[in-house]
Amino acid sequence: MNPWMPFARSNTVGAAGVGVQLVAVWLLADVAHVHYLLATPAAVGLAVVHNFIWHRRWTWYDRDKAGGIFAAFVRFAVTNGALSLAGNLGVMATLVSGAHAEPVVANGVAISVCGLLNFWLGDSVVFRRA
Repeated sequence: MNPWMPFARSNTVGAAGVGVQLVAVWLLADVAHVHYLLATPAAVGLAVVHNFIWHRRWTWYDRDKAGGIFAAFVRFAVTNGALSLAGNLGVMATLVSGAHAEPVVANGVAISVCGLLNFWLGDSVVFRRA
């Protein structure tokens, strides 16, 4: 496989995950009037599950499946999920409360900040080579 292909696929999955997360934040915060600090972790959780499924089936489909799907999901949740949750909450709180940014805009910035580190964690920790 072309060495750039996992990165390209990861970005494609990530872009779809951004859509999942932003729609969830919009539905929860703007439509349902849930506080953005409650809407954010719910939206991140949905995006984490979405991204895990697509990364396992498409981005790193050729990687070792040792330990099974549960072990891989735990690694993904602990690395990518925790980074996404902490990064998103930190950036969201800073931008929404401090800079008075709209929650969806702030969430887009937060997602961008976490993206590259999440790729590295997925490639080297979660879906590592055998």
